[in-house]
Amino acid sequence: MIKHVVITGTSRGIGFELAQLFAASGHQVLALSRQTESINKLQLQNCHALDCDITQSSDLERAVTYIGAHWPQVDILINNAGHLINKPFAELTMEDMQRMYAVNTFAPMALIKALIPMMSSDAHVVSLSSMGGVQGSAKFAGLTGYSSSKGALNILNEVLAEEYKEHGPRFNVLALGAVQTEMLEAAFPGYKAPHSARQMAQYILKFALEDGRFYNGKVLPISQSTP
Repeated sequence: MIKHVVITGTSRGIGFELAQLFAASGHQVLALSRQTESINKLQLQNCHALDCDITQSSDLERAVTYIGAHWPQVDILINNAGHLINKPFAELTMEDMQRMYAVNTFAPMALIKALIPMMSSDAHVVSLSSMGGVQGSAKFAGLTGYSSSKGALNILNEVLAEEYKEHGPRFNVLALGAVQTEMLEAAFPGYKAPHSARQMAQYILKFALEDGRFYNGKVLPISQSTP
């Protein structure tokens, strides 16, 4: 069955791969990113790239308008966009913190709220978080803002799953370990992750389409390390 899929942060990394995989599988994709050039160059069938800063309400309204004009409903929302600043806590500014929370927590919240009226009863919201935002996991100096904003995203989805459990949609979080992306390289130069963005996108595709029906309100660690 063809799904209507909204993905944020599609200009590079996991989001870029997800847009290609969903479109290649025949699903309808709305790719939201501040930069659409990389997606548009691919000329993907079934994929519409919309220039969208998800922290701006006017841009979210344009996305909602597009969906209302072209789609019957939203079946899958993947909150993939993220922002990471690696700085010692003493050097972090309030602007740094506000930017990370704006992208990692408040924007997914605003997008979910905007799209819920357009979602089917069995729709699936998948938010991509980090192992750094999971209680009891290993933490890294310099990631105060990033990890705490992802922790807030985790709790947000747990609460929404409870609030909407009677009639849907379902809400789940995938807390990712290290994935070889430009964001990881910027945070940890020279570090080699065990998984590529493509490999992780293939897993997320399957989870969003199939495995998610077994879960609701879960924060699932996707990592080879313990804790």
